[in-house]
This record gives sequence, structure tokens and C-alpha cells, in this order.
Amino acid sequence: MTDPIADLLTRIRNAQAAGHESLVAPRSKLKVELLKVLKSEGFIEGYVDDPSKNYQGIIKVFLRYDNARNGMIRGITRVSKPGRRVYVGKQDVPRVRNGLGVAILTTPRGVLTDAQARKAGVGGEVLCHVW
Repeated sequence: MTDPIADLLTRIRNAQAAGHESLVAPRSKLKVELLKVLKSEGFIEGYVDDPSKNYQGIIKVFLRYDNARNGMIRGITRVSKPGRRVYVGKQDVPRVRNGLGVAILTTPRGVLTDAQARKAGVGGEVLCHVW
């Protein structure tokens, strides 16, 4: 697999479209940090990090729905890909859907949302957009 982050985002998108309560994905440190941001922004219910399974571990992600069983994630897209990395400076941190969505970045300060990166005054690699 050449892009494990895109694989995780696709698993989330597909599981939510099918109405599943949870999903399982292979574990990595970057995926755990990405899920931590998604949980803090209210897009997912939570996750369980189990590093003891297999040789790398697994992550169980619990999806979040509203009262009408619509997923909290309306759209999720990968921005920076292995074939074309997308980096932004601190002055060019993107806004997603005029502030209604979230851009998730990897920065020298860790994995941050666009608002957190602007506040910290750092740029970095744009992983994905979520709205």
C-alpha cells in the first residue's frame, strides 16, 4: 500500500456511507494523531488504539451520527499524496468551506487543525480536508 492515510480516510468514508458503527484499520503513529484531531473536532465518536494486535497493531474507530443517522463527516478528501506533497507556509494555511470545515496539517508542533496552526504561527504538510 503506497498511501496508508488515504486508506484510513477511505475506510472511514465507506463505513459511514454503509451506516456502520465502527471500523478497524492498521495502526500507525500518524493515524492515531489524525484520529485524535478528528475526535477533538467532533467528527468521530472515538477510537481504541491496540498496539498489541499483529506486528503493528490495529485501531478501532467509532463513527458519529446525528439523530437522523446522517454521518457527521459530510466530506473527507486527501490533499497531500505520495506523488504530490502539498506544503503551506504559515501565511498560506487553507480555510475549508469558509471555516465550516477543517484542514488537518502535520507541522513541527505535531498534527494540528488549520485554526491551531494559524494560532501557533506554523505551516506544514496539508494531510486532508474534512467538513
